Amino acid sequence: MAEQQQFYLLLSNLLSPDNAVRKQAEEAYENIPGQSKVTFLLQALRNTAAAEEVRQMAAVLMRRMLSASFDEVFPSLTPEVQNAVKDELLLGIQMEGSSNIRKKTCDIAAELSRNLIDDDGNNQWPEILKFLFDSVSSQNVALREAALHIFWNFPGIFGNQQQHYLEVIKRMLLQCMQDQENSTIRMLAARAAAAFVLANENNAPLQKHFADMLPGILQAVNDSCYQNDDSVLKSLVELADTAPKYLRPHLEPTLTLSLKLCADTGLENMQRQLALEVIVTLSETASAMLRKHSNIVSQAIPQMLAMMVDLENDENWSNSDELEDDDFDSNAVAGESALDRIACGLGGKVVLPLIKEHIMQMLQNPDWKYRHAGLMALSAIGEGCHQQMEGILNEIVNFVLLFLQDPHPRVRYAACNAIGQMATDFAPTFQRKFHDKVISALLQTMEDQANPRVQAHAAAALINFTEDCPKSLLLPYLDNLVNHLHVIMVAKLQELVQKGTKLVLEQVVTSIASVADTAEEKFVPYYDLFMPSLKHIVENGVQKELRLLRGKTIECISLIGLAVGKDKFMQDASDVMQLLLKTQTDSSELEDDDPQISYMISAWARMCKILGKEFQQYLPVVMGPLMKTASIKPEVALLDTQDMENMSEDDGWEFVNLGDQQSFGIKTAGLEEKATACQMLVCYAKELKEGFAEYTEQVVKLMVPLLKFYFHDGVRVAAAESMPLLLECARVQGPEYVTQMWHFMCDSLIKGIGTEPDSDVLSEIMHSFAKCIELMGEGCLNKEHLEELGNIMKGKLEEHFKNQELRQAKRQDEDYDEQVEENLQDEDDSDVYILTKISDILHSMFSCYKDKVLPWFEQILPLIVNLICPHRPWADKQWGLCIFDDVIEHCSPTSFKYAEYFLRPMLQYICDNSPEVRQAAAYGVGVMAQFGGESYRPFCTEAIPLLVGVIQMEGSKTKENINATENCISAVGKVMKCRPECVNVNEVLPHWLSWLPLHEDKEEAVHTFTYLCDLIESNNPIVLGPNNSSLPRVFAIIADGLTNEAIKNEDACSKRLANVIRQVQGSGGLWTECMTSLNEAQQAAIQNLLNTA
Repeated sequence: MAEQQQFYLLLSNLLSPDNAVRKQAEEAYENIPGQSKVTFLLQALRNTAAAEEVRQMAAVLMRRMLSASFDEVFPSLTPEVQNAVKDELLLGIQMEGSSNIRKKTCDIAAELSRNLIDDDGNNQWPEILKFLFDSVSSQNVALREAALHIFWNFPGIFGNQQQHYLEVIKRMLLQCMQDQENSTIRMLAARAAAAFVLANENNAPLQKHFADMLPGILQAVNDSCYQNDDSVLKSLVELADTAPKYLRPHLEPTLTLSLKLCADTGLENMQRQLALEVIVTLSETASAMLRKHSNIVSQAIPQMLAMMVDLENDENWSNSDELEDDDFDSNAVAGESALDRIACGLGGKVVLPLIKEHIMQMLQNPDWKYRHAGLMALSAIGEGCHQQMEGILNEIVNFVLLFLQDPHPRVRYAACNAIGQMATDFAPTFQRKFHDKVISALLQTMEDQANPRVQAHAAAALINFTEDCPKSLLLPYLDNLVNHLHVIMVAKLQELVQKGTKLVLEQVVTSIASVADTAEEKFVPYYDLFMPSLKHIVENGVQKELRLLRGKTIECISLIGLAVGKDKFMQDASDVMQLLLKTQTDSSELEDDDPQISYMISAWARMCKILGKEFQQYLPVVMGPLMKTASIKPEVALLDTQDMENMSEDDGWEFVNLGDQQSFGIKTAGLEEKATACQMLVCYAKELKEGFAEYTEQVVKLMVPLLKFYFHDGVRVAAAESMPLLLECARVQGPEYVTQMWHFMCDSLIKGIGTEPDSDVLSEIMHSFAKCIELMGEGCLNKEHLEELGNIMKGKLEEHFKNQELRQAKRQDEDYDEQVEENLQDEDDSDVYILTKISDILHSMFSCYKDKVLPWFEQILPLIVNLICPHRPWADKQWGLCIFDDVIEHCSPTSFKYAEYFLRPMLQYICDNSPEVRQAAAYGVGVMAQFGGESYRPFCTEAIPLLVGVIQMEGSKTKENINATENCISAVGKVMKCRPECVNVNEVLPHWLSWLPLHEDKEEAVHTFTYLCDLIESNNPIVLGPNNSSLPRVFAIIADGLTNEAIKNEDACSKRLANVIRQVQGSGGLWTECMTSLNEAQQAAIQNLLNTA
C-alpha cells in the first residue's frame, strides 16, 4: 500500500509546474520496472478515491506505455496478470462515473487491442469484441459512447473477422447515426464511420458498400458545427484527403454543405476554414472529379476572396519595424492559401475565368481592404494559372502598376507583393517584357519615406525582379539602380543611428546583393561606393536586434566579392575575413536560432570560391561551427492523436498522419540551416579538392548516414553529391585510404538507390553512384554489392513498365481530362529521368568492367530488350538503344553474342520518326565501326544507305533534327575511317565533306575533324582537289568549326589542324586565296588557333 501511495505522489509530481520536481519524478518513473508500472498505473486508474488529474495522468502513461513499449512489457506479464488487465479495463469502462476517465480508459483498451492482433489478423482479446456488440446496443448511453469511441480509435479491431461482421458493423453505425435523442452518439458514430472508411481506403468494394453512410456523416458535420464541435468536420477533411473517391456518389451534397458552412459568418473562423479545406483538399486529391462541379467552384472562389478582405485596421502598420509572422489562423491568410492551392489543383483553365471578373471588381472598390485582397489574390493564383495569365500579362501588369500610386499604403504594399510574385512566377518573360516600367515604378515606391513597410516591400520586389533578370537587360539601368540604392542606404543608415529602425535597410542591403549578383563584373565601378558602409555595419552592428541586418550584410559583402572577382575584392579580402573570423569565434556565444549562422555559412563558401586555394588556411576556424550545424538532430516524436492535440499549439512542430490514430511530429527549426551547411561542405570539397583532404574522414562519417535523413530532401541531395567529391579530395591520402572510404559509403549508396522515395533525390544518388564507380574503377563492387545492385536495377525497370501501365489505366478513368493528361506527362518525364540515371550507372559499369560485367548484365537484359520493342514510347527506345550502344562500345567483340536482341531494331531505328531514337541508333552504328570487330562488318555496310537517307532527308538540319543528323554524319565518317572495306569511300567522301562541319554535337565534331586531319595528312586527292583547289573549302570547314567552338584548343586534333594551316601559310598565293574566302570572325578564329595551338 505504501508503495502505491508513493506512486500517487510520483504522479502528482509529474504534473508539477516546477521543472526540477517534474524532472526528478520523470527519472524516478523511468526506473520503475515495466511490470510494476502496469500494476501501479492500473490501480491508480481504477481508484475512484484518487484525485481526477492523478488518474488522468495514470491513463495517459498507461496508453503511452502500450503504444511505445508493448513488446517489452505486456508479453512478459503472466497470463493471469494479462487477463486481469483486460478484465479491469472493461470493468472500468462499465463502472466509471467520470466521462473523462472513461474516455481515457477506452483509449487504453483500443491501444491494447491494436497490439493484440496477431500476424494472421486474429484478435487475441475476443472479449472486447463481445463487449463492443453488447455495449453498442445497450440502453446505457455511456456504454454506447464507449463502444463507438473504441471503434473510432481502432477501426481495425475486428482483424480477420471484419468481412464476416461487415453487415453488423454497418447496421450498428447507421443505427447510431440515426439516434435522434443523443447528438453525442450521432457525432461519434459519424467519426467512427469515417475512421472505418479511412482504415479501408484501398478496399473499393467496401467503400462502395458503405457509400450510403455518407449522408449521415454529412448531417452530423452540419449539426456538430452548430454545437461548436469541429471534430466531425475534421473527419470529412480526412476523407477528402485520403479517400476522395468515397465521396463521389454524394459529391454534390458534400460540396454544397462545405460551401454553406464556409459562408456562414456566424460560425467560428476555424470551422469556416475547415469547411473550405474540404473543397481545397479535393482540388488536390480529386481535381478531375471536382472540375466537373464548376458551379460549386465558382461559388467557392468568392468565399475565399471574402475571407481575404477580413483584415484589421492597424494604425501603426506602416511604421512597424518588425515583420510579424503571418497569423495562420486569420481568415485573410487562410483565404489566400486556399486560392493558391485551388489554382494549382484545378489549373488555370478552370480558375482564371471564374476569378478574373471578381478581382477586377475588387480592385475598383473604394474600400482599401478589397483592393488589397484583389492584389493579393493576383499574387496567389500566378503559379496555378501560369499558362492562362501569360497571354494577358500585359494588361495585368499595367493595371497592377497603377496601384503603386494608390492612396492607401497597404494597397501599395500589396501591389509590390503582386509585382514581386509575378517576377518570380513568370521569369524571365516578365523581366524581358516589363523591365522598363517595373524598375522605375519600384524605385519610385522605394522613396516612400513616410511608409517604411511599403519601402521595404518595394525593395523585396526588386530583389525578386533582379534575381531572375537576364544580365543584358539589367545593365542599361545599372547606374540609375545603384545610385538609388546608395541614396536610400545612406539615409537608412542615418535612421538606424538616430532611431534604431532597420527594416528597410535589411531589404536594401539584399537588393544591392541581388543587383551585384546579376551584374557580375559590371558592378566593379560601384564597388567602392558600397563596401566601406557595408563593412561598417558588420563591424558595429553587434546588438542582438541587429542580428538579421548583420547577417544580410555579410551575405551582401560575399555576393559583391563573388560578382567583382578576386582582383578587385583582394583590397578588402583580409579585412572581411577578419570580420567574419571574429563573428565566427564569437559564434560560441550565438544562440542556436541566430539568423547570422546560416548567412555566415553561405558567406564562407562564397569566400572559398573567391579565394580558391588561399582559403584553405581558414578551414580550421570554419569547419567547427559548420560541422556543428550540419550535425543538427531535429526533435522528433511519435504521437497519437491526443498527444498531438496538446502539441500542435507548440511552435515549430509539423505533423505527418501515419493513420491508425498515430502521427509523426518533427520540430522543423534548424532543418534549413542543416541543409545549407551540408551544401556548403559540398562546395568546399568541390573548390578545394586535395586542400580539403584532411577533413574528408569526418565529413564522410557525417554524410553517409544523412542519405537516410528523410526529414529534408536538400540534406539527402547534398549527402549524395558529396560522395564522389570526397573520393576525389581523398586521393592524395593514397589508394588504400580511398578504398576504405569507398567501402564506408558504397553500401549506403546502393541501399539509397533501392529505398529513396523522392525521384529528384533518387536521381542525384544514382548520378553520384555512377560517378563513384568511374572514379574507383574495375573491382570496386564485391559479389554482394553486385547482386544487390542487380536486384535494384531489375526492380526499377519493372517499376518503370508498371507505372506506364498505371498511367494507361488512368487514361481510361471516368474523370480523365486534359489536366489529368498534363499530370501524367509530368509523371512520365520523371520516370524517364530515372531511366536516364539507370543508363548512367550501366554506362559506368560497362566502361570500368568491360565484358567482365556481361554475365551480371544478363539478369536485366530481357528488360532492356523490352525497352526497344516497337510498341514502346520513344524515350524507352532511345535509352534502351543507348544502353546497347554502351555494350557495343565497351564490351566488344563479346557483345556480338547479344546481337540477335538489338541489331535489327538498331538498324530499323536509324529511320525512326523520333530524332532522339535516330540519334541513339546512328551512334550505335558509329561504335560498331570503331569497336565492334569483324562480326559487325556486314551491318556497317547495310547501315550506310540508311544513314545517308536520313542526312539528305528534307528538314534534316532543323533544330529538332540536327543532333540526330550530325550523329548520322559522324557514323558515316567512322565507318569510312575504321571499316573502309564496308563502303565505297571514293563515292561517299565528297558527299561527306559537303555535310561538314558539325555544330551541335561537340563530341562527334572532334571525331569528324580527327578523320579530316587523317585525310589531309595523307594527301587524299578527293579532299585536296586537283592542285589543292579544294583547300579554300577545307579552310572554311575548319574556320567554321572554330567559330562555333566545335574544336577546343585542348583537343588533340586542334594541333594537327594548326600544322595543316601553317603548311599552307608558307605557300603565298594559296594562303591568300584561302584566307580571303573567309569572313572576319573566321579569319580571327584561324589566327587564334595559330597563336594558341
